[in-house]
Amino acid sequence: MKVLMGIGNELRGDDAIGIYVARNFRKVGWKVIVAGQVPEDFTSEIKNLKPDILIMVDAALMNLPPGEIRIVPAEKIPKVAFSTHGMPLSFFMEYIEEYVKRCLLIGIQPKSMEFGVGLSEEVKAAGDKLIQILKEEKYENIDRL
Repeated sequence: MKVLMGIGNELRGDDAIGIYVARNFRKVGWKVIVAGQVPEDFTSEIKNLKPDILIMVDAALMNLPPGEIRIVPAEKIPKVAFSTHGMPLSFFMEYIEEYVKRCLLIGIQPKSMEFGVGLSEEVKAAGDKLIQILKEEKYENIDRL
């Protein structure tokens, strides 16, 4: 069992990219969770599933061009700004790690996180590219931050 979790806020432009990826990804053997701004609300579900891998997707301010995709190692999370969450993603990952064999955070550099705007072309294209990468299970080939 593999789990894909989309994180973000649909009202804040490119911050919705994690949700976009989750809503548009389907593959046998995968469970998809649209977590929105509160991934910690799904800890019980993840604990019960005990997945081989949990892949979280979120907009991440990484000082890269819009649409760039990176794996964000746990030790770099405090240095990277993510959208607003109830709990920092580093705490969530630390808490959940005993229930998953592997946890991977994939960040996509946003162009705009203004209130009331949709996904930018660059970020939507990156989301579509990531969906394909996930379907082919080639996420190990994504560059690390």
